[in-house]
Amino acid sequence: MSENCIFCKIIEGDIPSTTLYEDEEFKVIFDIFPASKGHVIILPRYHAANIFELPQEITAKAFVLAKKIATVLKKVLGCDGINILQNNGEAAGQTVFHLHIHVIPRFKDDNMGLTWKQGQASLEVLEEIVTEAKKYL
Repeated sequence: MSENCIFCKIIEGDIPSTTLYEDEEFKVIFDIFPASKGHVIILPRYHAANIFELPQEITAKAFVLAKKIATVLKKVLGCDGINILQNNGEAAGQTVFHLHIHVIPRFKDDNMGLTWKQGQASLEVLEEIVTEAKKYL
C-alpha cells in the first residue's frame, strides 16, 4: 500500500466506495465518474503504478477477474458489449498511478466514443519493430 494513493485509501476503506466484489487480492468498485451505467474499476490490493510493476501472477489473475466481472455485468445489465481498458502512463491516459482495469458496459448508440483515428501500417516499420522486439521476447 502507498499512503498517498487514492486507490490504496479506497482499498483500505479510508475513502468510501460502492464495492461490487472483493477478495484477498482485489477490490472491484463502481467508478464515481462512470463512462456508462455499470462502469467498474478492478483494483489489485498490491500497489503497483502500472502493468510493468505488477507481478505476473497478479496480472494474470486480474484479467481472469476482468472476464468474470464482464460476464456478470453483461448478464445483469443486458449490455451490447464491454470494453476492458487498462492505461499505463500519462501519455496513455493514466491519471491515477495505481494499476487498475476499467470494465465498461457498452450499449448500442451510447455515444461513449472510445475510438481512435486509424493509421496505415508500414511493413518496413513493422519488420523493424519485430526485429528489435525479438531481442527481448
